[in-house]
Amino acid sequence: MNRRRRKKLTRRLVEAALLEDGARVDALLRAGADPAAGDGDGTTPLYVASVQGAAGIARRLLAAGAPPDAESAGPGSEGTPLCAAACWGHTETVRTLLAHGADPGLREDHGTGWTPLEWAIAGPHPRTAAVLRAAGAR
Repeated sequence: MNRRRRKKLTRRLVEAALLEDGARVDALLRAGADPAAGDGDGTTPLYVASVQGAAGIARRLLAAGAPPDAESAGPGSEGTPLCAAACWGHTETVRTLLAHGADPGLREDHGTGWTPLEWAIAGPHPRTAAVLRAAGAR
């Protein structure tokens, strides 16, 4: 697949994740979209799904190979998927990410930012914080 087509598929996958369009996500993955790639700005589809609290979309992307701890880099979309989900109190998405190997103690911003637990506490999202603590977050 050529570079232009890959970029187009990635952009569409990020959009489908934003719209929580599972059928479109599935179709784009079947067409060869890379679930680990970021769009032109660096925004990853898993980060977008995590911010939206779209646990089903996150599951699809993780099953297709999206790395659970990869940082997104787009404007307004910086950080890890787990921090994004924890920040907004999306407990089911947090559970999904943890089940697929996300590190509950990983600080975003390449190790200099907050942990998912710090985001959940600041939210405040006590149910999400409890799930993170149960997974080993300190």
